[in-house]
Amino acid sequence: MLHLRLITPADKTDEVVRLIGTTVGTAHLVVLPGAARDPAGDVVQCDVAREAGDELLSALQDLDLERTGSIAVENIDLSLSRRAERAEDEAPGEAADAVLWEHLTEATHEESTLSVTYVAFLILATMIAACGVVLDNAVLIVGAMAVGPEFGPLAGISTALVQRRPRLALRSVTALLVGFAAAMAVTVGFSLFMDAVGLFHRSGLEGERPNTAFVYAPDAFSFVVAVLAGIAGTLSLTSAKSGALVGVAISVTTVPAAANAAVALAYGDPGQTVGSTKQLLLNLLGIVLAGILTLLTQKWFWARQRQRRPNVEKA
Repeated sequence: MLHLRLITPADKTDEVVRLIGTTVGTAHLVVLPGAARDPAGDVVQCDVAREAGDELLSALQDLDLERTGSIAVENIDLSLSRRAERAEDEAPGEAADAVLWEHLTEATHEESTLSVTYVAFLILATMIAACGVVLDNAVLIVGAMAVGPEFGPLAGISTALVQRRPRLALRSVTALLVGFAAAMAVTVGFSLFMDAVGLFHRSGLEGERPNTAFVYAPDAFSFVVAVLAGIAGTLSLTSAKSGALVGVAISVTTVPAAANAAVALAYGDPGQTVGSTKQLLLNLLGIVLAGILTLLTQKWFWARQRQRRPNVEKA
């Protein structure tokens, strides 16, 4: 269940209450006349089943409530209420499958913001991966994958294209390009430093690397894995099962490929630099494409659910 706290202008409160009352899956309606001070107005609260939340939020936005008042949404971890159980039963679909488009847009907006923390994590992940490729250490590669924050901007690009949010798309692309450019530039310097102090050796890059050679040898499986990871990552963002993101992070070789390209560039190895760059671009493309197709499929699915609901109610 979701909890909605609304601040409504007094002249819109009755319309908002009617809207909540006619929305399937709502419960626990509370109206506090004149309780709001900034902005001034009434406070309306209710609970709504997650699978009915997007429809209600869209209708509230159609009333221009986010401009004239306020819409706040919280997840309810525990609700002991027969009425809440009935509301969840009445709502179409399952809560785990529901997509809150505004929440998704807000989440990807936050995750795709070009910040010092975002760039720092990407740089650290790439440097860890650089150690992994030189040492041919799969544990370090997996650790670098888990640290990398690049899925946020990738999800932001997919969401922006589906939702037609050009500003979010620009923000996400900027974060992705600037982040990887900074990470690879710093890793080139890091590799030269490690070589100067004797901790990196060219032989580590050019020798047999059974555990990490895949990061500069893109093939069809690279694209397939990226697409599957993109689908899983998008589903984890749109559903209540966000824990799957860690598994997604260690499924694709974006950060390791960038690290290998940087180390190869530092040692003047054009073959591995080009191969790693192709691997990186192939994975980025696969994740974005999978995200777009997954979101479009979910959009179509929930549109069908809404079309079927009136027939279910009449029955």
